[in-house]
Amino acid sequence: MAAPVDTLLETPLAGLHRRLGGRMVPFAGYAMPVHYPAGILAEHLACRAGAVLFDVSHMGQAELRGEGAAAALEALTPADVRGLKPGRQRYALLTTMTGGIFDDFMVANLGDRLFVVVNAARKDEDFALIEAALPAGVAMRRLPDRALLAFQGPRAAEAVAPLAPDLAALPFMGVAETRIAGIPVIASRSGYTGEDGFEISAPAEEAERLAEALLALPSASPAGLGARDSLRLEAGLCLYGSDIDETTSPVEAGLTWTVGKRRRTEWNFPGAERVRAELSEGPARLRVGLKPEGRQPARAHTPVHAPEGGAALGEVTSGGFGPSLGGPMAMGYVARSHAADGTPLELMVRGRALPARVVPLPFTPHRYAR
Repeated sequence: MAAPVDTLLETPLAGLHRRLGGRMVPFAGYAMPVHYPAGILAEHLACRAGAVLFDVSHMGQAELRGEGAAAALEALTPADVRGLKPGRQRYALLTTMTGGIFDDFMVANLGDRLFVVVNAARKDEDFALIEAALPAGVAMRRLPDRALLAFQGPRAAEAVAPLAPDLAALPFMGVAETRIAGIPVIASRSGYTGEDGFEISAPAEEAERLAEALLALPSASPAGLGARDSLRLEAGLCLYGSDIDETTSPVEAGLTWTVGKRRRTEWNFPGAERVRAELSEGPARLRVGLKPEGRQPARAHTPVHAPEGGAALGEVTSGGFGPSLGGPMAMGYVARSHAADGTPLELMVRGRALPARVVPLPFTPHRYAR
């Protein structure tokens, strides 16, 4: 049973969410806005057309300092952390010794230190894992005194330019320490929606002022967790705990691009044996896009079968209605033999077979700055 909202942790923007009419729900131990009065559909479409602001301050932020910090972090991930240049950020995976995904995270090189952002529900486990791997001379400092905001949409860059002219010059996955409306921030050109935009780390005590400055910009409006989820699903992006977890490998999940080129010659990361074997021989299952026929969505844990009452092939891991797509969409894992685009399948929704097909991901094209 979910904890009552009034017993949960709050982000530095909790007061602002309530003033804006946010409907607060439990998420990863925090009270978070699932939507505002406009509703999920409107917030989703506003992100595709203009710019919306999400509060993601529940996520874990930390910095690593000291000679050897990149090498120490690299020992826990297939990503090339040592090759990450100053001013650049990378999406990466923490892997288990059996080749599963412990978590996904972002790592940025700020020149004098590494800046790391991990998932809210896993941050204590992630930080403990990283700390245990650090040699003498390398220290990790958790940053619970920082907020994290995501300003996303095709008009985000032009809207924020008057407050921070240098942000518009950042390339995709670029990161910089700068100021927005005079507030010191760490900003990256990245996000979780498939759109252009920024993720902005700021001191907690300045978070509300920063959020209000961003919401005052042209085309800007607030958005909650509901729109964040439908946006990321349309963009074919994984949610930890749903689409990836300790049972899924980077190869099964279609995340082999996170395995650095050099790391594929060294094979010295956790779970390398499984990843190497699956790259060579193919995995037993693959993450695919699924397009149900008709209007009925298929939710997480819906069984996937071969047509006409055929064998069980896997299950849906994320599913719902795509506002930009104009219909239902889903992601899930199916046997490799049935993972090719266009393959007909059946989704067992409440005991009834719903026809569907394997389709390419993403459902809507990515529009990142390039």
